Amino acid sequence: MSGFSNVGGRGVYEAGDQRNVKDSEVNEAERYKEGQPNSHLANDSKDQRSIANKLAREEKREKEAEPISKEARDSQVDPTLPAKNHGNEPSKGAKIDAEIQQEEEEMLKKKGIKK
Repeated sequence: MSGFSNVGGRGVYEAGDQRNVKDSEVNEAERYKEGQPNSHLANDSKDQRSIANKLAREEKREKEAEPISKEARDSQVDPTLPAKNHGNEPSKGAKIDAEIQQEEEEMLKKKGIKK
């Protein structure tokens, strides 16, 4: 049917631009990083995992401890530290939190309770 077109020469349509790759080349080609970790979203509605598999994964997650970043750990020790580490002045809330934390530590020392 391509020979009946008035829009261009036969070579435009029949140049063989859709070439098939040989089977030997397909098998030798490097695979594109199959099976990457965390490639599936746990709450993906289009995921093909069964309900039992989803439940098993959630049970496994409950037992795992969530990793806490270094910055989060530092902010538990001193609320003003993350801002200082980034070269910024701590916020008013962080300063108030630091004052409250210091007052609570002093009260615990007076009572003889160690943190």
